[in-house]
Amino acid sequence: MRLICLVKFVPDVDSYQYDFENNALIREKARLQLNPDDVCAVAFALRVKAAHPDTMIEVVTMAPSVVTPHLADLLRIGVDRGTLISDRIFAGSDTYATATILARYLATRDFDAILSGTHAIDGDTSHIPAQLGALLDLNQMSGIVRLDENQFSPAAAVFDVETENEIVTYEMALPAILSLTRDCPYKLPYASRKDLARDVSANLHVITNQDLAFSPDEVGATGSKTRVAHTFTREYAKKGQVVVQTDAAGIEYVYQFLKEKSFI
Repeated sequence: MRLICLVKFVPDVDSYQYDFENNALIREKARLQLNPDDVCAVAFALRVKAAHPDTMIEVVTMAPSVVTPHLADLLRIGVDRGTLISDRIFAGSDTYATATILARYLATRDFDAILSGTHAIDGDTSHIPAQLGALLDLNQMSGIVRLDENQFSPAAAVFDVETENEIVTYEMALPAILSLTRDCPYKLPYASRKDLARDVSANLHVITNQDLAFSPDEVGATGSKTRVAHTFTREYAKKGQVVVQTDAAGIEYVYQFLKEKSFI
């Protein structure tokens, strides 16, 4: 299979600075990490590759060149191609302009599926996967908590989506855009010792506006349809844990819980 993972390297919320004049994060001065939802997308792709070694994985990110070392780290754990879309003309792009830029590049690539995160911790709009679906005329689903590895093929994917009250299983024809959440059970592997310093520059590719040919009024702050009015740091609630005994009371508690969540 040919898989493309869309990822974002997001600022550590304790270290980022904000350009209030241009309504944009100053990413060059922030400590960066791979967005948690995107971690799951790349980790799942690597699991598919582990089971099917002929799988080709491309990771695509739109960011300043400062993310290049982070992209290289993904190549060292099994990703085949790293693509950085970067140009000063793209700075300040909102989700609409960003999706437009990504779509123009993705339209030039062959793929069986696009994997992404559902949310990004520095924006949390969840706009881009759906916007890309519209721009590329692809089916798209967000909120995926599990992909069935045994039913993931170039033809279709089977996956679970968690809603407020239930978990629903879907089957979707591919190619499509599948957007995972941080609740997925997929974890990135560590690079082996011999790969830590491996030169991966031949597999790193930089795409600029010279390649994509946007006019200045189509992208960046000028081409954006929205403006940021207010920012705040989202707080994630920790999931609680209840330990029950294997007695009548414990069995009744588990039964009522499963019934409330519509599992039975």
